[in-house]
Amino acid sequence: MIDDVLGELKQNGEKTIDAFNRELARVRTGRASLAVLEPVKVNYYGSKVPLNQVASVSIADARLIVIKPWEKALIPEIEKAINVAEIGLTPQNDGELVRLPIPSLTEERRKELVKQVRRMAEDAKVRMRNHRRDANDFLKELEKNSEISEDDKKKGLEQVQKATDETISRIESILSEKEKEIMEV
Repeated sequence: MIDDVLGELKQNGEKTIDAFNRELARVRTGRASLAVLEPVKVNYYGSKVPLNQVASVSIADARLIVIKPWEKALIPEIEKAINVAEIGLTPQNDGELVRLPIPSLTEERRKELVKQVRRMAEDAKVRMRNHRRDANDFLKELEKNSEISEDDKKKGLEQVQKATDETISRIESILSEKEKEIMEV
């Protein structure tokens, strides 16, 4: 019983960390990253489709993303979709390709991004604490229904806290790496 609760808690912890990593990937750090293009949906024959389904998207260098549409007629639609998505990048087209130069970040913008990333980390920690609360409530319910003993509940609560602490420390280390990356000039 307790193992099931811990297994579910650890699984939820992994999901929380994965979600946090996906959120962080969307934060622009002054380097080219294809993750910033995830919200871009292109109007393709009446339906909205992800950019990578209508074009080849690649990173030319550290500060440039290159988009080569499979149909040249899509270039204006791609530019429009990038502007509508409000990802903070201005597309440049040469008739064949759409280029997205990544501007370097100012010191003020870097500090804003660090604050934003810290808020994301705090949200991830709150989600993990909510999972801990659910696991603790479940253990208390098991004891109340006489399915586990008081000692087992106590051990279970300690193991739940330990698993939660491990996940939160992983979130902290991911956060510190991202902060370093953002503040790097």
